[in-house]
Amino acid sequence: MLWGMGNVAGHMVSVPPYWGQLVGAHAHFGVLGILAVVTGLAIDHYGTSGTRRSVAVYGFVVGQWLLPGTLVVQATLGLPQLGLLAFLWGICLVASMAVMSLEALAEPA
Repeated sequence: MLWGMGNVAGHMVSVPPYWGQLVGAHAHFGVLGILAVVTGLAIDHYGTSGTRRSVAVYGFVVGQWLLPGTLVVQATLGLPQLGLLAFLWGICLVASMAVMSLEALAEPA
């Protein structure tokens, strides 16, 4: 919520050249925050344990915070090469979601 309010306040003063990245990061923080709750509930529901649990939890936490954080740092510092890290954090998120998809598919009907 504070992130969105900061974006609005910044927009009222002037629109910075990196406005698109800030709005994109805001969307990531919001959507991924909701998915974090869902993922946490799914991990408990399916009884995910061991390596799968580690990949699901840590992959999601790393991806959830570092992907939008990278967009913000890239935009504010003007370092477009940092954008490549977003792919790494995205892979962490995909791995986490893949593990939980496999857990859901393996659940007996």
